[in-house]
Amino acid sequence: MASRDRGSSAGFDRHITIFSPEGRLYQVEYAFKAINQSGLTSLGIRGQDSAVVVSQKKIPDKLLDPATVTNLFRLTDNIGCVMTGMTADSRSQVQRARYEAANWKYKYGYEIPIDMLCKRISDISQVYTQNAEMRPLGCGMILISYDDENGPQLYKTDPSGYYCGYRACSAGVKQTEANNFLEKKLKKNPIGTEDDAIQTAIAALSSVVSADFKPSDLDIGIVRNDGKGFRVLSESEIDSHLVALAEKD
Repeated sequence: MASRDRGSSAGFDRHITIFSPEGRLYQVEYAFKAINQSGLTSLGIRGQDSAVVVSQKKIPDKLLDPATVTNLFRLTDNIGCVMTGMTADSRSQVQRARYEAANWKYKYGYEIPIDMLCKRISDISQVYTQNAEMRPLGCGMILISYDDENGPQLYKTDPSGYYCGYRACSAGVKQTEANNFLEKKLKKNPIGTEDDAIQTAIAALSSVVSADFKPSDLDIGIVRNDGKGFRVLSESEIDSHLVALAEKD
């Protein structure tokens, strides 16, 4: 029984639905640490006429087909997301989000708004922190969409079931550094055009992971005011933004 006597967390992290004496749920905190296990960082930025999500892309095995490895997913025609954390958990959450979006359209006859989809996913995640038969998912979801009434939208949800709308946000191993970079950037001047949003996102990611990117190292998804919904940028489009960014510097 020695393990039960380990300091203040004795035995309380065994069971996800039990609070520790300090009022913490250790399993939920561990789920946040699981997001960092992938070693990747993702971020989202909302501009005036567009919203963009950017993620690092690492091919873990040389034998894999790179075309099948991605962290970007389309949830509806108009809503896309970037997932950070455990890949299998991420795919499960994406599948659930697509189901919830399709269910909403079937019930109400119109596309689900991004805030309602994010709320629904968060509500489901919150139940996972409450029921003993489930474990929280080790992944974070950053969603973007273009709303006819409210313009570009950016939302983020985490394993605890918390969600919020953002001007810019990040997830993953370098989340704190990325948030600091984005805060400084947005304090100086707001994000304007779509190119500005994409290049700021790439610059932020490049700065916090201290690496220069090739087009194959990045996944970039965008929504803009053109009625085409969520789309993923091709390597040649990413390359043109990397060149533009290098010329700026």
